[in-house]
Amino acid sequence: MIELKGISKIFGNTRAVNQVSFKVAEKETLVLLGTSGCGKTTTLKMINRLIEPDAGQILINGEDITSHDPDVLRKGIGYVMQNIGLFPHYTIAENIALIPRLLKWNKEKIKIRTQELIQKLHLPENTLSMYPHELSGGQQQRVGLARALVTDPSVLLMDEPFGALDNVTRTSIQKEFKALEELKRKTIVMVTHDVQEAFELADRICLMDKGEVVQIGTPKELLYQPVNDFAKEFLAGQRLALEFKVVNIQDIWPYLSKEIMQGKGGQSADLSVWEAMELLRSNNRSELLITGHNKESKVINFDQLTSGFNEFQNAQVYE
Repeated sequence: MIELKGISKIFGNTRAVNQVSFKVAEKETLVLLGTSGCGKTTTLKMINRLIEPDAGQILINGEDITSHDPDVLRKGIGYVMQNIGLFPHYTIAENIALIPRLLKWNKEKIKIRTQELIQKLHLPENTLSMYPHELSGGQQQRVGLARALVTDPSVLLMDEPFGALDNVTRTSIQKEFKALEELKRKTIVMVTHDVQEAFELADRICLMDKGEVVQIGTPKELLYQPVNDFAKEFLAGQRLALEFKVVNIQDIWPYLSKEIMQGKGGQSADLSVWEAMELLRSNNRSELLITGHNKESKVINFDQLTSGFNEFQNAQVYE
């Protein structure tokens, strides 16, 4: 869907991006992760030509993006920025309708699509007649997402989209983001410096440092197969919390109780260890019924869950 081939960008004496290459598959979410100044935002902005590369080539659907007028290109790519960028003197409805109006959509089509999106994003209908300053940070972020999605683009670029939100609101919006059916049809490239956010939302992560790609892989690959010391040390401080979130019940299945239950139902073994712990905690349950990929079921408690997780961890260390 998206391919970068040897992209470079120089600002003065600084090489902000150096020979960056990667591919993003259709309907995949790739997160560009790294410290401030590593080149991730510059890389993102070159995909929709907000910044022009000095070298290399970018393809979307096999076509070189330089073959398109930049304005036409951007109208076909959703873009969500950190500061949301809503126009303060426009109502929410007017903010969402900006691109559809440029594309000459009729008023009825704009109205139907706008109402569809605010329902999906859990915004009350009276929001449409309000102005940005009348909304909370979380509501403004949802509006920014609605504006990026309104024309149903196949590609969505997101630059620190939740960076301005407080931690509680941020966690809530991330959960909505993951669950939103509308986004599961998109090819998404997202920038963040938040490791937990990257691991929560990414199918794959592109770890960057000093304008270069250090490693690209799934969250599990970055945790268990770091390519060098930088990749290992970048995640070291949060490693245990990240492991709880990327390791699922199916991964630790061989280390759980050998007692097999008959019948169907229960939670899927695709549940992460962290999610299973949350279910045990929040619902005051002593046990969970889990159904594995082979359709066998096991009943596990908190102790079995942590013990199985520890055995899995040890096996990774020794392999």
